[in-house]
Amino acid sequence: MTPAEILDSLFPAGHDVTTDGDLLFGRARFGDGIVHVVGATGRAPIGIDQAIRLSAAVLEFASSDDGAPILFLVDSASQRMSRRDELLGLSEYLAHLAKSLLLAEARGHRTIGLLYGGSAAGAFIATALACGTLVALPGAHPEVMDLASMARVTKLPIDVLEAKAKTTPVFAPGLDNLVSVGGIATVWDAGRSLADQLQTVLATPRAGDDRAALGAERGGRPAAARIAGAVATAAQG
Repeated sequence: MTPAEILDSLFPAGHDVTTDGDLLFGRARFGDGIVHVVGATGRAPIGIDQAIRLSAAVLEFASSDDGAPILFLVDSASQRMSRRDELLGLSEYLAHLAKSLLLAEARGHRTIGLLYGGSAAGAFIATALACGTLVALPGAHPEVMDLASMARVTKLPIDVLEAKAKTTPVFAPGLDNLVSVGGIATVWDAGRSLADQLQTVLATPRAGDDRAALGAERGGRPAAARIAGAVATAAQG
């Protein structure tokens, strides 16, 4: 689905979301209230210019007293790996964006990431994964780190990592694996009203970060399941 199709399905009552290059900004009518919208689209990398503009929009929403949720549409490449961006402190800009989303949550604005395309590395962590709830559409392809990059960092042969990826979701990129570890709460049905599915998310209270628990339930985080069991046993004793 294109961003325009997604927005039309999400907000049949209308919206004023506009595009600015590969970014989206605006708000939409939803039920009896509104939803603030930002987005990183077009599979474009996120550099310092994009990160600071997205942060500014999120902070503006967070400073309002409307309590409206913030929806973050995501289809990006990784962070922009240019000399300019790195020398100007790209990691700090991405951290600022992630902290802006955390601040919005702390001030009563639900943050929902909607991953409908790709995203990777620091850009993925600072946008989709920094939201309080992350959902996805079929065909999305997230990767915190691709296996080739992981091999360079860990010094492990690529065939060893490929073998581990088949049995341990945390090693593997892709939508199914991120669902297994609890990073993605649910995969929406593109054939149904996205507005109805967003309403279901908003109607479900969020009590802290439940990703470890989801991953344990889904079998993608066996260590988390063992720890949870040990804690429960200790509490009973």
